[in-house]
Amino acid sequence: MSQPDIVKDFPRVAPDLVAQAARYQPAIFSDINGRRGALHGRITALRPRMKVAGPAFTVEVRPGDNLMIHAAMALAKPGDVLVIDGKGDQTSALMGTIMMTACRQLGLAGVVVDGAVRDSLEIDEMDYPVFSVGTNPNGPTKNNGGRIGHPISIGGVTVHPGDFIIGDGDGVVVVEREVLADLLPLAEHKVNAEAKRIAQIKGGNTSASWLSASLVAAGVLKQGETL
Repeated sequence: MSQPDIVKDFPRVAPDLVAQAARYQPAIFSDINGRRGALHGRITALRPRMKVAGPAFTVEVRPGDNLMIHAAMALAKPGDVLVIDGKGDQTSALMGTIMMTACRQLGLAGVVVDGAVRDSLEIDEMDYPVFSVGTNPNGPTKNNGGRIGHPISIGGVTVHPGDFIIGDGDGVVVVEREVLADLLPLAEHKVNAEAKRIAQIKGGNTSASWLSASLVAAGVLKQGETL
């Protein structure tokens, strides 16, 4: 039996895991998760300082039409991140100040949209986390159906409803809901290892211990040669 176009509820990554995971950068999760989950670089923070973390509330729309986003806002829970497959369309904005203000009032953690937004200066003043492919002053239509609470493809990555979303000035990373808890110890280890290496560099040890072996393996140097 097929699911309805609108799935009103689904399992989400737990709030305590969101709080723990939000301490780390998206880059950390990309590294420890096999360099998977990073959305295409066309989807960026509207302002570099913006950060977002929370479970994905997935929405699929027709290009240039935001009817289903309004429906999603009526169903999403506080802490959710609206993750919208807008098909990469930049010919019109899917959301602007009015909708972003409503999202903030509803307690939604932020918006990630593979499409355009508008009213960027006002959203900047709100300091509400928005990640998009850019801006366009043209408004959307509200005529076409879509889907809510289904797996979507956004920025080249499959996002399931309830997956963990984290974004900052580098971009957005998606982590599967089922694996997030197992990745948290790896994230802590990665952060500590990077801090140790930075301290070594500041102390004068700038050479990469792995470089020579990798150059030999790549055929750039012969065995026994050094830079």
